[in-house]
Amino acid sequence: MSDDTQPMRAALGFGSNIGDKQAYLEDAIARIDATPEITLIARSSLYRTEPWGITDQDWFLNACALVETTLSASALLARCLEVEQELGRVRDVRWGPRKIDIDVLVFGDARIDADGLTIPHPRIHERAFVLVPLAEIWPGAPVGAGLTAAGALKDCPDVDGVTRIS
Repeated sequence: MSDDTQPMRAALGFGSNIGDKQAYLEDAIARIDATPEITLIARSSLYRTEPWGITDQDWFLNACALVETTLSASALLARCLEVEQELGRVRDVRWGPRKIDIDVLVFGDARIDADGLTIPHPRIHERAFVLVPLAEIWPGAPVGAGLTAAGALKDCPDVDGVTRIS
């Protein structure tokens, strides 16, 4: 990217439910922030959440981060996947247990539907474990269907299953 590229505001979601969950989240956020083309603007509190999808697994620790980046959306996703791999993420079961999961939730007001990348993240409006931390740091984040994070949270199911721990 050229030096005159304007930074884009993006939201990232982080989750872990194996091992030292907090350490994995902290390490992942630090690695994202250490990326030269990414600047951490804000990070949410940590939230304990029930598993989603496959429910017969340990609870999750979730957080969101607000960043500014000169990377494209696909390059930001590639960096997130690289950090997952660096931290030992194994992708064997969809919605299964994982050391770390990093999702690109929002990328400015972009609407992207490409192979391997959909922005805003699909089903974001029905996932309290994403909306609660996202609304904490960026209530006006555009999450699709004309909704903001704070607006979608008002009608989101399972909000009671999200507990702030720090």
